[in-house]
Amino acid sequence: MLAVAVLAAGKGTRMKSTLPKVLQQLGGRSLIERVLDIPDALSVQPTDLYVDRKLVIVGYGSDLVRQTLSDRTDIEFVEQAQQLGTGHAIQQLIEPLADFSGDLVVLTGDTPLLRPETVQNLIAFHQKQGAAATVLTAMLSDPTGYGRVFCNQAMQIERIIEHRDCNTAQRQNRRVSTGVYCFRWSDLAQALPKLTTDNDQKEYYLTQVFDFMQPVMAVDIDDYEESFGINDRIQLAHAYQVLQTRTREKWMREGVTMILPETITIEDTVELAPNVVLEPHTHLRGNTRIASGAQIGPSSLITNSEIGENCRVVFSVVEDSQIGADCRVGPYAHIRGESHVGDRCRIGNFVELKKAHLGDRTNAAHLSYLGDAKIGNRVNIGAGTITANYDGFQKHQTTIGDRSKTGSNSVLVAPITLGENVNVAAGSIVTGNIEANSLAIARSRQVVKPDYYDEQGRKKNP
Repeated sequence: MLAVAVLAAGKGTRMKSTLPKVLQQLGGRSLIERVLDIPDALSVQPTDLYVDRKLVIVGYGSDLVRQTLSDRTDIEFVEQAQQLGTGHAIQQLIEPLADFSGDLVVLTGDTPLLRPETVQNLIAFHQKQGAAATVLTAMLSDPTGYGRVFCNQAMQIERIIEHRDCNTAQRQNRRVSTGVYCFRWSDLAQALPKLTTDNDQKEYYLTQVFDFMQPVMAVDIDDYEESFGINDRIQLAHAYQVLQTRTREKWMREGVTMILPETITIEDTVELAPNVVLEPHTHLRGNTRIASGAQIGPSSLITNSEIGENCRVVFSVVEDSQIGADCRVGPYAHIRGESHVGDRCRIGNFVELKKAHLGDRTNAAHLSYLGDAKIGNRVNIGAGTITANYDGFQKHQTTIGDRSKTGSNSVLVAPITLGENVNVAAGSIVTGNIEANSLAIARSRQVVKPDYYDEQGRKKNP
């Protein structure tokens, strides 16, 4: 059997935030959610591993942590009312795991860069060695400030010495603990009651259990960056850079072209097809899907949206919407509010769509606002057309039939329906429904008064 416990009780004082540290956001998700990806992944990978118990040890801001993870019915929350060290946190598991037999993996809720494969290797090494405990270690180029882990040739830990207690020769050792462990629970349960607070911090250190367990092994992590913990905003920013590098490299290997990739950000919930081109300063967020042949950017933001094949989105924002195939969007378009754009459409300069559904081959090329609108196929929206959808109290629907046209600077006052093949004259303010095959003119007749001013621009007849 296998259990995973995540330490998530700390405040994170250096974050300067009222939020618990594990709820800080990293690439659109909290740190704790990213760490919990590890036991989730272990249970679905094609291995003999299956995580039978998932426990989160909470303390500071526990209500917020529970709320954030409220949809996770597979998690057991364990309360650490006082935060008296890592050993004290794991002591809180003695009762919940009283009937458990197997291995316990301990993760920290502030190490979001750790890969599931790394933990899988830790468990496999631990079980192969028949160890009572195994420590995931890292070889740092600069281990200053970290306690050093000293092993024999078989990677059995002989001692761990805090940096301040190391002599000059010992400080040359670059192996440090990552704070990630795998324990044989039966041995750990016997060792936990023996912990003391005989140290400078007057806390219960988890590493003290190694005095009562044998053998204790170490296994080095392949990529030391996975071990980075988050204690302040600087480290949070660094972790984001690491995640972005991983994500960009993944997609470029899958056939996505990125021009100046260091200027592009992609959340790891995004899906990209081969032959997508991402221009500089493009940012992809949330549950976004981009189909093959699409070209996004430069300087575009796509959030929770689907972009069809061979689309071009330039200097524009698309949020919570769907764009069909072979469309051209931008520059400076804003598509939002669950809008849906059909195939082969043109959404041009300074056009905003909000909860608008456009049929195939429909164009809105310039300076328009289309809100709460259902627009048919092959409709042409003239420059400056506005759907006046809000009466000060409620939003109202505009419906435009296939093959209709609106002239420049038209205002359609909702609720209103235009039939198929309707032409609205430029400058019209339309307030009533229009039947199919009609021309609608809703503007004042032009009045011209000749010889009205003198050569100095003054009225001749004041």
